[in-house]
Formats: sequence, C-alpha cells, structure tokens
Amino acid sequence: MYKKFFKRLFDFLSSLVLLMLLSPLFLVLTLLLFISHRGNPFFFQDRPGRYEKTIRIIKFKSMTGEKDEFGNLLPDNERLTKLGSFIRKTSLDEIPQLLNVFKGDMSLIGPRPLLFKYIPLYSVEQKQRHEVRPGITGWAQVNGRNSISWTKKFEFDLYYVKNMSFLLDMKILWLTFIKVFKREGINQSDERPMGPFTGNN
Repeated sequence: MYKKFFKRLFDFLSSLVLLMLLSPLFLVLTLLLFISHRGNPFFFQDRPGRYEKTIRIIKFKSMTGEKDEFGNLLPDNERLTKLGSFIRKTSLDEIPQLLNVFKGDMSLIGPRPLLFKYIPLYSVEQKQRHEVRPGITGWAQVNGRNSISWTKKFEFDLYYVKNMSFLLDMKILWLTFIKVFKREGINQSDERPMGPFTGNN
C-alpha cells in the first residue's frame, strides 16, 4: 500500500510544505545566482525517470558556461563559482528539485537520476533502479554519496528498490539531514567530483 499510494501522497504533501517554507530562501538564491551567473540561475537537464521515461530535472546552477578557444566547456572545477561551491557543499542546489517531486517526476527518496548515456552500460540487475521514481536523496547518498564506488552505489540503489518502506524512507530522511549538516560524503574532493560511470568491466 505504501509503495502504490502513500509514498506518492507523502511526496506531494511534503514537497508542497517544503516549497512554501523554503520560498524565501528559494527567492534569495535565485536572485544571487542570477547576478553571479549574469543570467539564468537554473540548470535544466533531461534524465531517465521511472521506467526510463524522460524527465527534466531542475537545480540551482553552480557553474558558468565558460568555454575555451575551441568552443569546448572548461573543466568543471574551473567553471564552479564560489557561490556555486557553497550551494553544492550545503546541498542547496537541490532545492528546485522539490518542483520535480511536486509534479510527480521524482520522489523525495529514491535512486538519484543519472544520465541517459549510462543506461547501455548497466547490467540487467542495475537497470532495476528505474523501477521506482528517482529521488533527491537515497540510500546510496546516506551511505557515502560520491565518496563510494559506482559498484557500491548501485548496490545501495538496488537494496532500496527491493526494500522500500515507510520506515526506510524516514531513516534516509533523518540520515540525509545529518549528512548535510556535517557535510559528509559530498564529493571525493572539492575540486574533483566523482568521475563518470564507464561500465562494469
């Protein structure tokens, strides 16, 4: 019953309440990022959602769009602004994804939505992560986030898919609060976020 009905109801009500409570912070960050990036303060990207259906996630923009003389984007660490670094470390860049949760594209808790280019690299078992809505936070995030290997991350995602429950979701929400407060497991380093997934071999 929780998986089929109450989880979505919980997501809808929670995202609505959080959007209202965080609206002043949302507006302030939008204005600061608009000034800092001289334009759009939001980052949009298509990601695979439940059953690999395309969803468009929205986050606060943490990097500029600067390019080299050949028209290629500069490395991430060179485009990351001071404000962008701060909102990443504090996970404030995730706040706009509450809109995705409100719409039903995402859940508060679930496997993080990754990139479409990774799908052909998944094993049959790893593809099961798309049997549920992707989440803002998840079992992998509270067990290391970007400081663990891709293999472990997928293991945690699959554990969640197979053991989803209200109690597990509450545990993940509490651990997420602790992790964000302590700033644990955010990235492997400030300058070098986790590398891309290249397959299981």
